Amino acid sequence: MSAVPERSGILAAGNWIVDHLKVIDLWPSQDALAIIQSQTDGNGGSPFNVLIDLSRLGADFPLQGAGMIGTDSAGDWILDVCRQNRIDVSSMHRTNAAPTSYTDVMSVASTGRRTFFHQRGANALLKGSDIQLESSSARLFHLGYLLLLDSLDAACPTFGTKSAELLHRASELGFVTSADVVSEESDRYREIVFPALPYLDLLFMNEFEAGHMVDAKIRVGDEIDRDALISTTETLVKAGIHQWGIVHFPEGILALSSNGKKLFQPSLQLPADRIKGATGAGDAVTAGVLFGYLEGLPMETCLLYGVCAAAACMLHPSASDGVLPLPKCLEFVDELSFRPGLF
Repeated sequence: MSAVPERSGILAAGNWIVDHLKVIDLWPSQDALAIIQSQTDGNGGSPFNVLIDLSRLGADFPLQGAGMIGTDSAGDWILDVCRQNRIDVSSMHRTNAAPTSYTDVMSVASTGRRTFFHQRGANALLKGSDIQLESSSARLFHLGYLLLLDSLDAACPTFGTKSAELLHRASELGFVTSADVVSEESDRYREIVFPALPYLDLLFMNEFEAGHMVDAKIRVGDEIDRDALISTTETLVKAGIHQWGIVHFPEGILALSSNGKKLFQPSLQLPADRIKGATGAGDAVTAGVLFGYLEGLPMETCLLYGVCAAAACMLHPSASDGVLPLPKCLEFVDELSFRPGLF
């Protein structure tokens, strides 16, 4: 009887997007004009960003992607970029029924704040049955973004949503499960995200998304409400997350474990003139944390990797081009200061 191969690396599934990033001088009022100062195309979407970031960080474990793209030049580009970054694309599917998804990202030069105009495209057609979990030997299955995957966000009588059913299947097969959420202005969070929580080991979200999950205001003006942040994360973890609820925001990262352990890692203060954009910074946090997690490191170290990866990401307007090999990212710890701690 042959031995069962040990699981290793990550299978990331969900939104595969081409970002058309445009840096603008200001955010205009309705009917007014803004000037596009520069533009570039890049990777977008949770699995695409996270896998590219892991490759750029120097991960030596297997990287595998799963999703739905169009039979168009944008889909060709996604596959080419993946192959250049040693990402296994054997589980990617192509369709003639919809174009490859894309997003117009408008990033304000002076602040790095960005706004997204999204074409759902082929991602909307991705079903759980398209993701070949049984044939993957990855240790961790990452799904993102919940709320932006039409077929997987659909209702399921047994599990609540199709994404919850998919995550349950991954858990049953022995994967560590992880998910991320998109920042949507809606009241769908409880309906679509909550059913997935009992089948998740790790949940990544920002303060906007976490607040919408429980109808809480975590950011008040320019300040984080520390008590609201903690109580919201506690509510989400108690709803079923097996290991860690992880909330990231410009000031840092809060991680709360299922046994009540609370960790806060302040972010690094980049000088304003070095910040080229915040597109992809949240996914860089996820990649940094998962890098450490898949190396078996303590969560404290994983969070440090997350803020260092995010700082590097912000050196470039695209989602991943700023991300450096991990040793280079960690040099920021000596070069820069941390933001004041919330805890």
